[in-house]
Amino acid sequence: LGKTGASAVQSISTVLTGGKSVEARRNAVWALTRINDKTARDAVRAALTDADESVRHAAIHSVAIWRDAEAQFPLHPLMRTGSPAIRRAAAEALGRLQSNAAMRALFDGAPKSHDRVLEHSITYALINIDDPAATAIGLKNPNPFAQRCAFIALDQMDNGGLKPEQVSPLLLSSDPNLKETGAWLVSHHPEWGEALAGFLRVALTKTSSPDQQAALEKQLAELASNEKVQQLLAESVSAQNKSAQLIAVHAMQQAHLRAAPVAWGASLTKALTASDAGLVRDAVSTARFVTFEHRPPGLDDALLHVARNGSLSDDERLNALAAARGQVQLDGPLFDFIRAQLEPSKPVNARITAATVVEHAKLTPEQLSALTQNIKSVGPLELSHLLAAYEKSSDEQIGLALVDAIKESKGHSGLRADQVKPKLAKFPVNVQEKLDEFLKSLNVDATKQRAHLDDLLSQIKDKGNSYRGQAIFNGSKAGCSTCHSIGYGGGHVGPDLTRIGQTRTERDILEAIVYPSASFVRSYEPYIVTTKDGEDYNGVIKKDAPDEVILATGPQTEQRIARANIADMRMGSVSVMPQGLDEQLSKQELADLVAFLKSSVGGNH
Repeated sequence: LGKTGASAVQSISTVLTGGKSVEARRNAVWALTRINDKTARDAVRAALTDADESVRHAAIHSVAIWRDAEAQFPLHPLMRTGSPAIRRAAAEALGRLQSNAAMRALFDGAPKSHDRVLEHSITYALINIDDPAATAIGLKNPNPFAQRCAFIALDQMDNGGLKPEQVSPLLLSSDPNLKETGAWLVSHHPEWGEALAGFLRVALTKTSSPDQQAALEKQLAELASNEKVQQLLAESVSAQNKSAQLIAVHAMQQAHLRAAPVAWGASLTKALTASDAGLVRDAVSTARFVTFEHRPPGLDDALLHVARNGSLSDDERLNALAAARGQVQLDGPLFDFIRAQLEPSKPVNARITAATVVEHAKLTPEQLSALTQNIKSVGPLELSHLLAAYEKSSDEQIGLALVDAIKESKGHSGLRADQVKPKLAKFPVNVQEKLDEFLKSLNVDATKQRAHLDDLLSQIKDKGNSYRGQAIFNGSKAGCSTCHSIGYGGGHVGPDLTRIGQTRTERDILEAIVYPSASFVRSYEPYIVTTKDGEDYNGVIKKDAPDEVILATGPQTEQRIARANIADMRMGSVSVMPQGLDEQLSKQELADLVAFLKSSVGGNH
């Protein structure tokens, strides 16, 4: 480099054609890059066809630095035949050269499978060349990855001119990458709402196959934050096209908006009075899981009307009651129906749902008095919900009967004073004293807990049958699968137990069943969220986002709390899983359940 004469340049250039080592040829390219005269550029262009990839890579880098316009055509073949690394470098070089003659080569060099770095290189080259007309040709390229590059490049160009009607078909594309591209593009173009809704409106009337319907439901749910799409969904539920109605209802449920628009409440209310049983059933399900900032007028009345329909199944009627929010009043037949769903013989999901309905209902003193009979027979999963129904009562006779019923309840051992006392705080002093006396008898210190576990373990050790235990795990009596999964089945409120047998001893498993609050699995710790209006919610955090927190408060219940409404949030000490399951099961059933969980070491049960 110290010699600048023609002979020195020629000597270095000769290294590239003189059969020298790869390292020598690569160093020669770097040296010629610094010299940068005609002889050097000619030699480096020739190195673009070198047998060694690292030499070709160095040559590509050099012509890119020089912005050597004469190198563009030798670069074109490298986009088609080079390795991904060579194609990435060639795309970057062509972008720096800013020649629209390179467009075809860039699209030909697009990957045939997922390679996000190469896609980025090609997209950035298209943006640098800045030729919208030539780039738009790539929108019709048979390679979906080339199409993706063209769409994103046009969107990012100052004058790309990308139109919503060009993007809309991507939303229903069978190619997942193009569908993802379409969703990303429309997500930051709110001004496209009208055109987008128009396209989806047509799609709603033309979609026929189950796969197409499922895809459209998912896409509508993802776009539901757009006001025009929200309006489209509300209109479609109220339309006469059955397929469009069902797709729209399903999309509403999948949308998971922090606060659904008012128009959705009106359309769901209308759907609940439809003659189509399938639409009514799906509208009930959606009404149960959609959150409104203010309860839509008439929605709860429509849900109660469905619940009174004796021709429907118990599950459908129960779901309708669970979907009704606020202090709903249960007439005689509905109250009797709910009490029947609390019977121990009913499936665990039905019992918990019924208990949740009772928790939020506005019950008369006569109904509260009758409910004490159910409290005697319910398990720990339902008991805490039922006690919440008495939170506003101060009737002495009801309070005394309630404490007697709690004493007889099979689920009372799972109660804790800090949970029970606030719910029964309005009862007279004599009721409080009777309750305190009973709660003191429930306090078990660590020594007694260990002794109790030792005694239980000695009674059940080596006496369980894992096949019977599997039936107990999945059955309605214990209800374990409602919250926990093993293999591919079960709930997701509690930890996955697929491999628990590998990591826990029999004693550990027994302790988790009998004393679930003794320890918590990471990421499943209970949290207490206190709102600014004084409400406390206990559950497992399922979503912790800047705008809201979602707590799983039970097997089928969630509480969405706006971040702005949170006064305090702290880790709790009481598990969402209630204590007292060992009193629900016989010793043999407990032994079988422990044997099953101990046998879970990763197999597909």
